[in-house]
Amino acid sequence: MEGKRSGSQQHCDLLRKIREFTRAIVEELSNGRSPTILIDRFRNYCTNPNANCCCSYDLSYGKEILTFRKESHVHRLDILLRVLLIVQQLLQESRHGSKRDIYYMHPCIFSEQSVVDQAINDICILMQCSRHNLNVVSVGNGLVMGWIRFLEGGRKFDCINCPNMAHPIPVQVEEVKDIVSVARFILIVEKESVFQRLANDQFCNANRCIVITGRGYPDIPTRRFLRLLIEKLCLPAYCLVDCDPYGFDILTTYRFGSLVSKWPMMQNICVAQRYAGLELFLQILKNTVFLSSASFLLQEKTRGKLNPC
Repeated sequence: MEGKRSGSQQHCDLLRKIREFTRAIVEELSNGRSPTILIDRFRNYCTNPNANCCCSYDLSYGKEILTFRKESHVHRLDILLRVLLIVQQLLQESRHGSKRDIYYMHPCIFSEQSVVDQAINDICILMQCSRHNLNVVSVGNGLVMGWIRFLEGGRKFDCINCPNMAHPIPVQVEEVKDIVSVARFILIVEKESVFQRLANDQFCNANRCIVITGRGYPDIPTRRFLRLLIEKLCLPAYCLVDCDPYGFDILTTYRFGSLVSKWPMMQNICVAQRYAGLELFLQILKNTVFLSSASFLLQEKTRGKLNPC
């Protein structure tokens, strides 16, 4: 009940912010002035080569100014306000919708999915909230198996009875409760093929663990679910990825969050995560018939990940 009350209060606060935001725009227009909207922008990396610190990715480095005086800004603000109206309806009716659902409400106006994605990111920054707070969810992409049992919205996920059977990671992570586990650690694997091979080789039975995959770049529900497990179960988490720039990019997405959704990144990171490296990989090889070949040649297409400039 406590979680429901806090969630309801959060929705009320967001609806109040939306009303205040739109009221300010209407008042400016009614007084013959062009509204100015300031959107914080965030760095993807530290620009101070002499700094001896962690990158302050959660601190804005400036603001983007949107105004009705520029034609390009008018279209962007039109999209933002249309998406904001849909978000308001979702919050008022306590419903959830995906970004794809929002796009198909006005496909002729939105023109492409990326336009909606940008508007949602802008709204998250303006309202200082995360996407799931807006009741905008993604289609679940992650998978979990191993020694864990939990409830989500009245539905029971019992992986313990069959530890090597894959279950979809819940989209509504805030509704996950009654988590029970006897696992010793959490293993995150980059690829679904690796996840499936571990399942086939009964890896969870042999090692009493929880295995999670985001099937490539992890979506927000997968990262939030992983963070919840780490916080509730106090287990060490190991991440096994390819030894190439794309693999390390996926590793940092789990660890630091996505650079696409800037606000608030701290809600989606997994602070207790460790890079598995060769030690755990050798342990996997001992417990499974897992044969693969490795290539450490850096191909042309991966060099851009190391040096985007």
